[in-house]
Amino acid sequence: MTVDPVTLTAILAMAVVTYATRMAGIALAGRLRLRGRARAAFDAIPAAVLTAVIAPVAVATGPAETLAALATALAALRLPLVATVAFGAGAVALLRLLIG
Repeated sequence: MTVDPVTLTAILAMAVVTYATRMAGIALAGRLRLRGRARAAFDAIPAAVLTAVIAPVAVATGPAETLAALATALAALRLPLVATVAFGAGAVALLRLLIG
């Protein structure tokens, strides 16, 4: 197996840029002094991004994935994060086995 130096360089450059933008976001977010509606909007960003990533996949893939996503969303109202992830993985595996 050989490693193409151009591909390796591109992968490493993308990793550095991704890491740098995430660290810059964390550093800048800590300096913001938000109040009221701006604070509420800022706090809603993670849930909005997660929903924007998961919803199209859950709806476009099949009935097992859609049902598992709905069940996981309901479980997330009661369970902690790690338990919700485990529940979601188990739900999609079980529903794929049952539904196909």
